[in-house]
Amino acid sequence: MSGAKKLVIVESPAKAKTIGKYLGDDYEVQASVGHIRDLIEPKNLPPELKKGPLGKFSIDVENGFEPYYVVSDAKKKTVADLKRALKGADELWLATDEDREGEAIAWHLLEVLKPKVPVKRMVFHEITSEAIQRAVEATRDLDTALVDAQETRRILDRLYGYEVSPVLWRKVGPGLSAGRVQSAATRLVVDRERERLAFVTANYWDLDTTLASAGGDTPFTARLGKLDGKKVATGRDFTDRGELKSAETVALDESTTTSLAAALRDPDLAVTVANVESKPYTRRPAAPFTTSTLQQEAGRKLRFTARQTMSVAQSLYENGYITYMRTDSVTLSQQAIDAARSQATQLYGADSIPENPRTYSGKSKNAQEAHEAVRPAGDVFRTPSELEGALRGNDWKLYDLIWKRTVASQMADARGQTASVTIHAGPTPQSATPAGVVAEFAASGTVITFRGFLAAYEESRDEERNADERTEPAESKLPPLEVGQSLTVVEVEPKGHETSPPPRYTEASLVKALEERGIGRPSTYAAIISTIVDRGYVTPRGSALVPNWIAFSVVRLLEENFADLVEYDFTAAMEADLDRIANGEADRTEWLTGFYFGDAHQPGLRPVIDNLGEIDAKTLNSMPLTDTITLRIGKYGPYLELDEGGETPRRVNIPEELAPDELTAAKAQELADAPVIGDRVLGVNPETGKNVVAKTGRFGPYVTEVDPEPEEPAQPSAAESTAAEPAVDPATGEVLEPAPKKKAAPKKKAGEKPRTASLFKDMDPETVDLATALRLLDLPRVVGDDPESGEPITAQNGRYGPYLKKGTDSRSLDEESQIFDIDLAGALAKFAEPKYGARKAASALKEFDADPVSGKPIKLKDGRFGPYVTDGETNATVPRGEDPMEVDFDRAVQLIADKRAKGPAKKPAKRASAATKKAPAKKATGASKAAPKTAPKKK
Repeated sequence: MSGAKKLVIVESPAKAKTIGKYLGDDYEVQASVGHIRDLIEPKNLPPELKKGPLGKFSIDVENGFEPYYVVSDAKKKTVADLKRALKGADELWLATDEDREGEAIAWHLLEVLKPKVPVKRMVFHEITSEAIQRAVEATRDLDTALVDAQETRRILDRLYGYEVSPVLWRKVGPGLSAGRVQSAATRLVVDRERERLAFVTANYWDLDTTLASAGGDTPFTARLGKLDGKKVATGRDFTDRGELKSAETVALDESTTTSLAAALRDPDLAVTVANVESKPYTRRPAAPFTTSTLQQEAGRKLRFTARQTMSVAQSLYENGYITYMRTDSVTLSQQAIDAARSQATQLYGADSIPENPRTYSGKSKNAQEAHEAVRPAGDVFRTPSELEGALRGNDWKLYDLIWKRTVASQMADARGQTASVTIHAGPTPQSATPAGVVAEFAASGTVITFRGFLAAYEESRDEERNADERTEPAESKLPPLEVGQSLTVVEVEPKGHETSPPPRYTEASLVKALEERGIGRPSTYAAIISTIVDRGYVTPRGSALVPNWIAFSVVRLLEENFADLVEYDFTAAMEADLDRIANGEADRTEWLTGFYFGDAHQPGLRPVIDNLGEIDAKTLNSMPLTDTITLRIGKYGPYLELDEGGETPRRVNIPEELAPDELTAAKAQELADAPVIGDRVLGVNPETGKNVVAKTGRFGPYVTEVDPEPEEPAQPSAAESTAAEPAVDPATGEVLEPAPKKKAAPKKKAGEKPRTASLFKDMDPETVDLATALRLLDLPRVVGDDPESGEPITAQNGRYGPYLKKGTDSRSLDEESQIFDIDLAGALAKFAEPKYGARKAASALKEFDADPVSGKPIKLKDGRFGPYVTDGETNATVPRGEDPMEVDFDRAVQLIADKRAKGPAKKPAKRASAATKKAPAKKATGASKAAPKTAPKKK
């Protein structure tokens, strides 16, 4: 075919642009923009299939778990463009990522495009000219085992979610979801909070002592280690119940420590060096980054979220700066080792590298895919300083981190000497110290004589519990000391401490925990954390992940009714099974049959669902705190229920900022005993006769009108009473004659609700008066009529603040008080100004470089519904709670990319009139059942 080209399909437009530069004019590079099709939602199945075996999951569980895929509306144009490009091509090259998901995308492309030209699978793990050329020369066939593994994962997640989530909806709350990996991750966070709830604080004291040699030169600190031969307790010597782990350990109290400090200040006290020991100090560099360790370190050093790390890394990879960022391998190719050693030699000297290259082995039990560690791309690394013009902001920061870690991984060990000194302090005949009391102190110092890899990079660490003892000695120097040498006490300070509960997970430590347990895979960690946050199970507070109370109910339900599904080992075993399928060692259909219907090794999800016992929703969502106070997790959030002996228990709201581990029995009682704030009668509205009450509700303080309590009716006379009461048989209690009917009270009109109005931000429900409340209830306030149109202008408060309204036109007010104060002239002046959105559109709050996908400049603007970023094609709202002025280029790109991936909002279908209704058109065959895989497996 004259002029025909090879069509190369990658996932992203940015990658297509970069690869296109290296392939030349004989290739046309197009992007699928991720997956082009997925499992259809069961509600969207064709009507004739909804009642068949596909109806529940869009998966035929009775016939080999065959899925029913459909090209989404958002991808139909992409597919049409790819088909059009394929018509002019003489070969199709599938160049999606070399992992399970990338292989599945390639398979879906084959299924939909149905090419009639030769097909090649092209793989690479970095986007450089050399790497692309090598990939061109080493194409392969589609690996259907990897496709099977990814398809199994997708089907498994659909079965799990669609079977278990409805149980949560019925017993916990609507809109909740369960997932194979998200449920295990949620349980990890909840389990940590349970440990914190059960934790009992222990108190202990120690002494910080400054000592010096006889000459007084070079004072140094020493810590009290033993007293009368017994080890002095530190935080790590206590259990979570506040008890000492060993009887051979003594916990000092304030009195003992203060007395000991006084004794140590006695100038006649004998303080001598009992032992001096010196040994070599060696520290090895950390391995190159995997996906997991990159997310952890970026979280600790750069304060990136896991999602942010992956978004920035994706951009660096697609633009040719780093290798593929989804990997659990710590190995480096020979070219990368040579590049790292060469660069270390140039920058830090010939002695900065060891004689032989370093090799690393990963800790992951099921390392998958043949990728390298995450490293700078190319045979020669570009230093961060060389890229200061090409990269900016978060891109540069993350590249700098990856470069340092990679180069350091091939550098020499840090070396030095660690000196440890034991010091005895005991009484002399002249001292006031109690006879026989001997205190033993310890001090250490490390002197690094050769920094090695530390010249390039030092790994950071997660928060440690009771971190009063360092795992790595600090670099410090002790003076020359000899056994028997006398020392002087310069200063001594008693210090009290409390043991600390297990620290909450951060994103970094949760990723580490998931990896250590074999739960999830590198490509899923960011999505797992985003899911449990978006579902409302977990709330980030600073860097900590705090579980919400609803997560306790969800985890409890799963533990009590689906124990296997949230067992960490069971979830990890699923990952191992998926790896076996990916390696061609297990059959997809057999494995799914065992998981869903059960076999000799597991009961099966379907039988468990079918045999669920009665789940008491009230018990599930309750937690007794004291004999009279119970925590309830209700539809609108958690609250305390107080049993005070009345017919109806009293309810008390729980402050939103109160974390679960802070809701102790004492705190619950404090909340119960607190005066009720906001439920205050201000007076009577003279126009309606109703009471005006100030309250505090879920969305803040407000005022409302309530009907007055009915007056007590007058007591009837004996005759009236006799006439009103029915005759009753004293033996059976049976009514012998009907009582006269009483006149029914007038009913409220259907749908009639009491008037309410939110207080302004500067108003307090405890001090607001009746006059102010009545003005609020009368809103909107009519300011006056427009002299031109005659339309009334009103001032009112809305979801987005105070504003003026005239017909369909509106203008924002600067502050809430203007609702009451603004006059007609002021209102007309406001309407004479440009509309709020148009006024802001003239000048952006911030301007950034061009979006990598659209190629158009990004701007941060303020609109009617709040701040947003836009490239002129896609608008993305800045999430509530996020400071818009802190949004940088990378965050703006991420927000736009996330919104673009969701596609445009669906418009409601217009209802056709009787005149325009036509006979239904024939159904297009856009959806298709999975076709048999005919591509040969990788050999």
